[in-house]
Amino acid sequence: MDFEFTPEQLEFVKEVEEFLDGNDDPEVFDVTRENMAQIVDTPLRRAFMAKVGEHGWLGMTWPEEYGGTNGEGIYEYLLNEALAARGGPQIGKGVGIIGKTIISHGSDKLKQEFLPKILRNEVEFAVGYSEPNAGSDAASMQLKATRDGDGWRLNGQKTWTTSAHFADWYWVGARTDPEAPKHHGISLFLVPMDHPGITVKAIWTMGDERTNEVYLDDVWVSDDYVVGELNKGFQYISEALDLERFTLFTYSPTAQRLDLLTEYVANAERDGVPLKDDAVVRSQIARLHTEAEVARVLGLKFVFASSEGGSPPTSEASEYKLFTTEYSRRLANASMDIAGPGGQLRVRDEDAPMKGRSESTYRYTVIDTIGGGSSEIQKNIIARRKLGLPKNF
Repeated sequence: MDFEFTPEQLEFVKEVEEFLDGNDDPEVFDVTRENMAQIVDTPLRRAFMAKVGEHGWLGMTWPEEYGGTNGEGIYEYLLNEALAARGGPQIGKGVGIIGKTIISHGSDKLKQEFLPKILRNEVEFAVGYSEPNAGSDAASMQLKATRDGDGWRLNGQKTWTTSAHFADWYWVGARTDPEAPKHHGISLFLVPMDHPGITVKAIWTMGDERTNEVYLDDVWVSDDYVVGELNKGFQYISEALDLERFTLFTYSPTAQRLDLLTEYVANAERDGVPLKDDAVVRSQIARLHTEAEVARVLGLKFVFASSEGGSPPTSEASEYKLFTTEYSRRLANASMDIAGPGGQLRVRDEDAPMKGRSESTYRYTVIDTIGGGSSEIQKNIIARRKLGLPKNF
């Protein structure tokens, strides 16, 4: 595969950058939020994404019959990376996880109701997979869905639902067949977040971002809002998680932090000696730059594999997610070590080395290695699906 961009792709990047320059707003763009910046959680950020939709950039890879342009995945990748580089909201769950799953498996009613709204960014979603006893292992979810007339009644608890406090709809998995093996018997539902049986409670992360616990108490959902076939929800979730693992953890913010560290090392001194002359520091910087290129190429490898058609490539998604988030954590650790005591100063502190990014990312990157499936889960996926190892090895 060719890891360089074509003239047409570079022209698209230029067009996106000009659009971002014309819509620059500190309330919309904030690089210090790291990968949580992809969340569309304020009216201004929501309005900005509506402008992105007006350009036809949401759903570019969707089929034309659903409002897309059958575009190549590389353009979606380039758009997302450009947005992430500015700390702006990205195409997110609606276009990727929800939209693409509805296109592949949803009823005509769901397609007609939700797909146009997603393309215009008129609807926001929260995703409910994790539970107190089913974090990265989504197949262990126990939220109950029991048949009630021409619908289902949901009871139970979800956790780590990041967008629940502002979303319009809940994309939630529930167990519709408790007798089936754990990877079967799960179904996907779409539930309005203003349902009186839904209670949302805040959980604040060590990265200063909000996620949530969600309680569902006798929440009735019509059969019309079951996504796809009953008891096949885990298969749909697995497909969507491959997209989440790639789109949620963009490369450009990590590259920015590497540039900040490199610039700091090039100009800073310790005890009167330039840091760039320290052999240990030089070795760290060289290794970090080499690994950064690996992360970049793994991202392009996923895009290339996705363009060949069919379902998202599972092992490539896990390889990218595992390596990039663990690399981001190593970069944050190295930045803290090299900056010394000053590295503990908070972001936006004028006296902080590297603009305080080392301290904030040191806390953020722990979350990144867990969200979308922990590093341990990614290793298991790669072992089974890429290396062909048995489940219990």
